[in-house]
Amino acid sequence: MQKTVNILNKKAKFQYEILDKYTAGIVLTGTEIKSIRSGKASIAESFCEFNERGELFAINMTIQEYAFGNYYNHRPKAERKLLLNKRELKKLEKEVNIKGNAIIPIRLFINDKGLAKLDIALAKGKKLYDKRETIKDRDNKRSLDRIKKSFR
Repeated sequence: MQKTVNILNKKAKFQYEILDKYTAGIVLTGTEIKSIRSGKASIAESFCEFNERGELFAINMTIQEYAFGNYYNHRPKAERKLLLNKRELKKLEKEVNIKGNAIIPIRLFINDKGLAKLDIALAKGKKLYDKRETIKDRDNKRSLDRIKKSFR
């Protein structure tokens, strides 16, 4: 088992422009937290959505079944409730209603107390030309670093 769990959504910063970040707790069952502690989770294709009662859920987050879970195991792609303050939930719900905004998970981690937390971000989807600009900036920075290294 790993000492620290830090599962990232690597595509998030490329596909979205991050506007605001929050840290949310997750409602999990026993076998789900055991799978996360062993690093068997993925948030690459996941997103967050509000239900009719104003509660925030993580959709399409994959937590693999626990190997020793027998018939008490969980479903791998179940919707999982996220825990935030009412004020934060209302602010997020208002911002999501604006066209083009979405809530995406950025990082899944275990905090110092041993609780699973999810860093979520209010984000706006990038256009194709914005993605090209990001690639161009990254390539320019890489070539500049190579030039600096050769002069040392």
